[in-house]
Amino acid sequence: MIYLDNAATTKPCERALSRAGEFLTENYFNPSAMYREGFALQGELKKARSSLLSYVADPTAFEWIFTSCGTEADNQIIFGAARRGNAVTTAGEHSAVHASFLELRNRGVEPRFAPLNRDGSVNVEELLRLVDEKTTLVSVIHVNNETGAVNDINAIAKAVKAINPRVLFHSDGVQAYGKVPIRLAKEVDAYSVSAHKIGGLKGVGGLIKRKTLQLPVFIYGGGQEGGKRSGTENLFGIKVFEYAAEEKFATLKADYARLREYREQLWGLLDKELFVLISGQNGTPYILSVSAKGLRGEILLHMANDQGLLIGTGSACSSNAKNRYSRVILACGHDEKTADGVLRLSFSPATTEEEVVKAASALNSIARELTKRMA
Repeated sequence: MIYLDNAATTKPCERALSRAGEFLTENYFNPSAMYREGFALQGELKKARSSLLSYVADPTAFEWIFTSCGTEADNQIIFGAARRGNAVTTAGEHSAVHASFLELRNRGVEPRFAPLNRDGSVNVEELLRLVDEKTTLVSVIHVNNETGAVNDINAIAKAVKAINPRVLFHSDGVQAYGKVPIRLAKEVDAYSVSAHKIGGLKGVGGLIKRKTLQLPVFIYGGGQEGGKRSGTENLFGIKVFEYAAEEKFATLKADYARLREYREQLWGLLDKELFVLISGQNGTPYILSVSAKGLRGEILLHMANDQGLLIGTGSACSSNAKNRYSRVILACGHDEKTADGVLRLSFSPATTEEEVVKAASALNSIARELTKRMA
């Protein structure tokens, strides 16, 4: 099996699972318990929180709230910060942000959507036009989960604050954390991440927020996570996240360079008579999006699956959507025919050059076969 759908989820890091095993079988106590075995685990939570935060932000200025996933983190900041006026985002956001912004209209907040460039990055000039004195929140995805386009969130946040210093700036960093080098600037107020995109487990995420940012309670209950997000902490999952991130950030630069070569190699091996490029040249090396000319991506996906090649057609979180075509790909300016043939090939540090070569060969063969059937 060749797995090239790592933007949807990654295989859990075996070393991280092994290291965290004690928190599943031995130190399984509730961290909120008053007896010493439980109370001692508060130190493990603190250690994980500090470690995960330190990779991308200044611990003296930012803090970390554990969540169940990146979607929850997005929801927490959007509904906590956008409570009046208008809120601005991009047409290329993950569904966790896009759907939340649509809901804002029902809560008395005007959602505004900035257009995209051809590669899926936001048109910054047009986004800034939407920001005014009534804007309370701006949310810009760091790495587009369908095209791999990278937005310079630090620069965009600075430009937004120059227009309205009171605006809260958030970025969905789920496809960037542990993959794209970043140090959050002082103009960024909040950043969402997810464990299972970098070898952690599903069910664990985080919201990085500026310490001075006051948010309302999101989940009421026992007062965990500083009272903002109640619920017994998934300590095992949190420690797996901590250990997986430790390994991921240790090789981030080397992985980035190697996977960029693989991404270029895969595109170079695909038959240009059969495929067109969707991803931009300056996108993340972890995602390559292409479109099969005149073919349906979903059919190609299933044919590839039959040959042991696992790929995607876009965001896995949108697979249950009623619309046949990706709103993100259409927002990039591509027509429905192109959008219908989109395939997303996404890598991890475990991806090998041999897998890249075999995947290209399989996709060329499948596309040729399907094209002949339709002739």
